[in-house]
Amino acid sequence: MLSPRTSRIALLATALLLVLFPFVGGTFYIQLIAKVMILAIFAMSLDLLIGYTGLVSFGHAAYFGLAGYALALMGPQYEAASLWWSLPAAMGVCALFALVTGLLVLRTRGIFFIMVTLAFSQMLYFVFHDTGFGGGSDGIYIYNKPELKVGDFALANLESVEHFYYVVLILMAGVYLLLRRVLGSTFGRALVGIKVNEHRMQALGFPVFRYKLASYVLAGALGGLSGYLAAVQFGFVNPEILSWHKSGQVMMMVILGGMGTLFGPVIGAFAFVLLQEAFSNQAFFGDWAKYWQLAMGIFIILVAMYLPQGLAGLLQNLGRKDENTEIAEVEEESVEDVPEQKA
Repeated sequence: MLSPRTSRIALLATALLLVLFPFVGGTFYIQLIAKVMILAIFAMSLDLLIGYTGLVSFGHAAYFGLAGYALALMGPQYEAASLWWSLPAAMGVCALFALVTGLLVLRTRGIFFIMVTLAFSQMLYFVFHDTGFGGGSDGIYIYNKPELKVGDFALANLESVEHFYYVVLILMAGVYLLLRRVLGSTFGRALVGIKVNEHRMQALGFPVFRYKLASYVLAGALGGLSGYLAAVQFGFVNPEILSWHKSGQVMMMVILGGMGTLFGPVIGAFAFVLLQEAFSNQAFFGDWAKYWQLAMGIFIILVAMYLPQGLAGLLQNLGRKDENTEIAEVEEESVEDVPEQKA
């Protein structure tokens, strides 16, 4: 496992690179990294369920899409909504949906839990796809991005690519720190205990159902945060962001990066999107680029087979080897410093 010092250095270096990136990257790449950071928030929210609570949800796209539709439907059509109320409102809608559905789905386990979460997600998909409530299959355009103002002073202009990038970066860092604080608390340790042995935690007097429900609602709200940001970035929402494909995509990010680690889903999001861009680049692969999904699938299969802890596990193993090497060097130097005993 990476030492605390190495982890802090890596975290600070990554944060510094992300802060400085807009000064050297073009508009396309700034938008691409902003998209990756949004998906990183989405992946961290799902990892709270899968990696820490032991709840494998295949309907997490419901919250991603629901928040986007909440912004499109609640905001004025020809005026910019205020981010101060539209973001909490969108996350609140997702939290409420998670609370209501969680009271039902958390009464199931295993494959039944997976299928029920998928069923609720598909229900939302067909509500927005087959009715005119959300624009049908065409979706809804968001003509004006939300405003971030204090009085008449604009803190950020979300129409600006750079400003939006930094807002997403701040929110991603905030979600990471929030989840780190939550998982380091008694509540977070209880969630891990529930994942390992639910019956033992219940026997110890923990309100297991309420703990799982709280985790489910928090994950839904954070999933809504990512969906809200995605709707702001792309300026439209359609039913596809609610489909099972989206749930499968974010699950692959979590698996690719490594479950049960906060930085693993972030690594998985970056790896998934950047590999997708690389495999689909005709300049690199020519006509083979149209088979990028096959290449991506093979890569994820190899990671699942040979890196069961994901890319984060690979980094941890490298850190462990370096730590063992340093210990061996210290021990060797200590032995050399011991004076030889006379016969």
